Formats: sequence, structure tokens, C-alpha cells
Amino acid sequence: MTDHPLSPRAGSMAGSRKINPGIAFGIAAYVIWGLLPSFIKLLHPLPAPDILAHRILWSLLLLTILAVALRHGPVLIRIMRTPRLLLALTASASLIGINWLVYIIAVNGGHVAQASLGYFINPLVNVVLGVVILRERLGRIEAVAVLLATAAVTFLAIWQGSIPYIPLILAFSFAFYGLIRKMTPVDALDGLLVETSILAPAAFAWLMLAGTTLGAAGPGWPLLAASGVVTALPLLLFAAAAKRVRYSDLGLLQYLAPTLQLVLAVFVYGEKLHPAQIGAFALIWVALAIYAVGASISARRAAMVVPD
Repeated sequence: MTDHPLSPRAGSMAGSRKINPGIAFGIAAYVIWGLLPSFIKLLHPLPAPDILAHRILWSLLLLTILAVALRHGPVLIRIMRTPRLLLALTASASLIGINWLVYIIAVNGGHVAQASLGYFINPLVNVVLGVVILRERLGRIEAVAVLLATAAVTFLAIWQGSIPYIPLILAFSFAFYGLIRKMTPVDALDGLLVETSILAPAAFAWLMLAGTTLGAAGPGWPLLAASGVVTALPLLLFAAAAKRVRYSDLGLLQYLAPTLQLVLAVFVYGEKLHPAQIGAFALIWVALAIYAVGASISARRAAMVVPD
């Protein structure tokens, strides 16, 4: 006997098939980040600190316009008057500033593949933080997948023969940034606006004292202005996603971004990959497939547990 379309059970099963909007936000954010090296390469003649400063200031302008249009003034005042929130956003601002600077240095230095390694490591750090700090639980199949991916990334680090500073800084800075933002009760737009406001004085001082202003940028200034959109949009999407899905799931979804970066590094920018690197990346994808199977099984079990 089938359930009536309007029965509670039918409604519950239909709802379980809906795509979590957080997943959609996460995919959009990671695709933009995956293609980000192409944009940064266009700004390559500028030093990394200059690019970072412009990203911060143009993001601040865009976010301020959005906040005014959406009348977020009272909320922003409340955040600025709450020491706990302001301290958390100061920490997250510092982390994202470090992440942006190191990433720009890596891309402009011809190390897009190294940057992609950092974002392959990052989801593993996310999973660990989700389990250790947020007390999220992984099934056995999911745990095996995480161990396989960890082994692959560890092998890459050992094969390189030295501490991979760029990948590790990128991985840990963004993992802790995401964790702080997930645990801080502020809207994505408001939080990012406060963060860029905290970073803005240093960015402005740098451009005035040692950096490249719009006048010096010449005809390339529209690209600098566009850096605000390219910077703010994926972070808004990421923050929105982090509020709606398990942090460990969000971390594994993030493999989209480094995969796109790796494709750009090899097929567009001509960076060479050793067979050992290719094997490790393949192992990571096997781990992702295993994790997807485990997550699918867990989702089906959860969907079967519905009230009569």
C-alpha cells in the first residue's frame, strides 16, 4: 500500500529528497575559489601585498553598499558593542588575511599546484575539527575515507622532502577561519563586513605608504575593483553554507576547489606533476568516493526513520 501524497509520511519522505541549500551554497563557493587563480594571474604584475590590500578595500566597499541597502546598521552596531563577537571576528579576520596573502604569493610565484595541495589538506583539518571540537560523529565507512585521504596527503608531504609551508598555512588558516565563523552567531554579510573593516586600516596604510594606488594601476584598475566581488561573493556563500550543513560534510565538499586549481595548474599554466603526486591525488579521489558511499548509506537510514 502506498502513502497518500498528502499524508505526513509522504511529506517527510519528499522533504528528505530536497537538496540542502547549504550544499548548493558550498558548491558555488568552491567553484569560484577553484577558478580564482585565473583572476589573480591577471593582476600578477602587482606585488602580493598590493593585491591583498585592494581585495580588502574593494570588498569593504561592496559589503558596505549591501549592508546599507539591506538596512543592517542596527545589527552591525550590536556586533561592534559585543566584545565576545568582536574578538571572534578579529581572530577570523586575521586568519583570512593570512590565507589571502599566502594564496596570492603562491599563485603569483607559479605554485598553483602547491596551493591546491593546501586545499586538499584543508577538508581533512575541517573533519578533525568537526569531530574534536564540534563533537560531530563519523561512521566507519566515512572514517576509512578520511584515513585514506590523510595517508595520501601525508605521503605527498613526505615525498616533497620538506615541510610544505604554503599548503599547511593555507589549510590550517582557512579551517580555523571556517570554524570560528560557524561558532560565531553573526550573519554572513555582517561578519564579513566587520572582518574587512578590521583589516581595512592596515590595507589603506599599505597602499598609501608603499603600495599601488588606482592612479598608478592605470587601465588595469577595473580588475582591482572587481577583486571585491571575487573576494566577497565566495566567502558569503561559504559562510552561509557553514551555517546549514555539518562542518565535516562541508570540509569534504571542498575538494571541488583544489581539483579545479590542480586542473588549471597542469593544463593551463604548465606546472609539472610527478607520478607520485598523481597517485596521491588519485587516492584522495578514491577516499572521496568511499566517503560518498558512506554518507549516502547514512542518509538512507535517516530517511527510513520517520514517524508513523
